[in-house]
Amino acid sequence: MQMSRDALRFAYRQMRTIRAFEDAVNRAFSSGEIPGFVHLYSGQEACAVGVCMHLDDKDYIGSTHRGHGHCIAKGCDVDGMMLEIFGKAGGLCGGKGGSMHIADIERGMLGANAIVGGSPPLAIGAALTAKTLGTGQVAVAFSGDGGSNQGTMFEAMNMAVVLGLPVIFVVENNGYAEGTGVEYAVGSRSIASRAAAFGMPAACVDGLDFFAVHEAMGEAIERARSEGPSFIEARCVRHHGHYCGDPQSYRSKEELDAARSEGDPLLRFRARVSASALLEETELDAIDVEVEEKIATAVLKAGAAADPSPSALLTDVYVSY
Repeated sequence: MQMSRDALRFAYRQMRTIRAFEDAVNRAFSSGEIPGFVHLYSGQEACAVGVCMHLDDKDYIGSTHRGHGHCIAKGCDVDGMMLEIFGKAGGLCGGKGGSMHIADIERGMLGANAIVGGSPPLAIGAALTAKTLGTGQVAVAFSGDGGSNQGTMFEAMNMAVVLGLPVIFVVENNGYAEGTGVEYAVGSRSIASRAAAFGMPAACVDGLDFFAVHEAMGEAIERARSEGPSFIEARCVRHHGHYCGDPQSYRSKEELDAARSEGDPLLRFRARVSASALLEETELDAIDVEVEEKIATAVLKAGAAADPSPSALLTDVYVSY
């Protein structure tokens, strides 16, 4: 089904926002303004946006340590995200979570997760709740190729099939678990076919192609709301290292250059919609300018914001029921 022009503009704006956000975070981290570790999502924008455009605030996602793109695609406020990453008061988690633990329950974002393979158990919990209460909600578990080898993933997929849960497992296979190549670490060579063995429909798509991800997710979410779980392996590339500062000795300069040119989902999107006369280059350029200004403002606000009060140190630690 052909998407409307408004939907195409929205998709590009979301992907462009992720890219601009990550570029800004990379600069700020490199200059020492951001504490902790940062794992950039650049290059995988088509995955997050292609998936999350089918969701609304009541649906849930569980994320990874590389979670900024998922947050933005799910509708989290970029000002609040930037404050959080800078460790400032007013951040989505009060400046206490930082890059790897951003969460926004009001947007159905259950949180980025420093535990590799940590999101599938959370997602099936949300999906079980939705099925039990009959709310019609869907949950999505994002993982990487490294996370796909974790026992938590296997147990979650099995339980999802056994209980017929409205959950979709999305593995963003960017080729490397930190620095370990997927060809070495995945014995079956196909993450999707391994998932299918658990008894659910599983697809492998070009994760650099927004339209391919969007179509696969459309089928999966329809199945989730009526039947049960699905699995999507989106093959993509990351433009940066595993973390900011990663020397990336495990891949050549030629491979990295190709990832940033041939493997750029934004360039692919622009080429397709321009060639099909669905959107004009001038429209896309205007979105670029608008997004850059928005992210620049978010950085300025975060840099000038106050640190969390010392009195807040012991809050949000325990919950009383």
